[in-house]
Amino acid sequence: MMDLTNKRLSEEEFYAQRGEVLSQWPTGKDVDMQAGVEYQKKLPSRKNFSHKLQKAKKNGVTLIQPRAGVALIPEHIQLLTYLQDKGEADLLPTTIDSYTRQNRFENAQQGIEESVKSGKSMLNGFPAVNHGVEGCRQIVEALDIPVQVRHGTPDARLLTEITYSGGFTSYEGGGISYNIPYSKNADLTKTISDWQYVDRLTGMYEEAGVTINREPFGPLTGTLVPPCISHAVAIIESLLAAEQGVKNLTVGYGQCGNLIQDVAAVQTLQSLTDEYLIKYGYSDVEVTTVLHQWMGGFPQDEAKAFSVISWGSTVAALSKATKVIVKTPHEAMGIPTMEANAQGLRCTKQMISMLRDQTLNENSLAGEKAIISAETHCIVDKVFELGGGDLAVGAVRAFAAGVLDIPFAPSRANAGKLLPVRDNHGAVRIFDPGSLPLSGDLLAFHKDKIAERAKEERRDPSFQMVTDDVYAISQGRLVGRPK
Repeated sequence: MMDLTNKRLSEEEFYAQRGEVLSQWPTGKDVDMQAGVEYQKKLPSRKNFSHKLQKAKKNGVTLIQPRAGVALIPEHIQLLTYLQDKGEADLLPTTIDSYTRQNRFENAQQGIEESVKSGKSMLNGFPAVNHGVEGCRQIVEALDIPVQVRHGTPDARLLTEITYSGGFTSYEGGGISYNIPYSKNADLTKTISDWQYVDRLTGMYEEAGVTINREPFGPLTGTLVPPCISHAVAIIESLLAAEQGVKNLTVGYGQCGNLIQDVAAVQTLQSLTDEYLIKYGYSDVEVTTVLHQWMGGFPQDEAKAFSVISWGSTVAALSKATKVIVKTPHEAMGIPTMEANAQGLRCTKQMISMLRDQTLNENSLAGEKAIISAETHCIVDKVFELGGGDLAVGAVRAFAAGVLDIPFAPSRANAGKLLPVRDNHGAVRIFDPGSLPLSGDLLAFHKDKIAERAKEERRDPSFQMVTDDVYAISQGRLVGRPK
């Protein structure tokens, strides 16, 4: 097992890795950090993710952003330009293909060649490493608004080097959130270490005068993840990033479906992340929030799918999330057309516009916010305890002990004992806590909430409730009631 500690990488430690990282694929030889810094500095402010997020947060505006990516540069530019102009997106993505996410660059190259021959994208995203620094710059230069790298890569070091030099100003992911939900066998110690390199590189750009936004992946497995779990991971990854010099962070949450709980979750995510960063000495880090619209199953009927999108837009607007990741009415059918993607964006923008000046009664949120905050404190504080004060070590030990446990994740490092279920009002509660370090009062709260639903449905609390809830949204309801 490699040594792992939560301390800033020295120049010697960073550059000891860098030669190997840049040699993973031929385009790595074109990376020049100083040239990358100078290129980033010449970009207009309107193309910088961090600047746009901070302005939106200050003005109480919720920005909208899609997911999108195809194999070839001209088609990718065409897609993003359409989403910018016709979809009215405020921020743009470059979703990376599956081969690149696994560092299978030869397969990605084959996908590029097959895409050229067939005249359509044969990859499910943009192979940024293969296209290299100049290819990435073509994307940035063709657009009027900021572009973010969105992927799912356990070892994202080369991808980071190329896309930062290529002018991208935001980068999603983390050593936990891009491992446990995505990979079966990826070693957690190694992925946290590899992402320390990513965050140190981000910090080095920051020290050279270029602010690059970092966004831990919030939804994790995407369905029925209790807010305290995703909050704990977001806070841990934020603290790990801040230690390496990251100054601009966007923490995320995946919509669960209950309006009060979702709004409470987004608001506590902001306050709890701020709290822990300040507590551990990172008071100069700017934090914003992102809501991911419903990540579970979608109705196949397009009109019903728009309703799901609108509901997510409502949560984003009322919670005052800084941005929202938008779904499309074709989610149930696979990769959406750019027209469907633009429809989802316009639907979201309209809903956010209508709700911009509306708020929820804070009293109705207070109880839910208190529960989420108490649960998150229990988990994060236990992680610090397990690591003897070292968060990186504590994170690895916490997964081994089941103190951190992500529902439905494929990773062997994940205990997989925690089971969530909805209560009678559709809020996500904990059916089986596994080894989650919650207080007796909190566990009793969850038990009572589930018992209330069981009484309403005239059945005993059981795993069948969990199964019913997983499929409920795609069948037109939130709570999986017995037929």
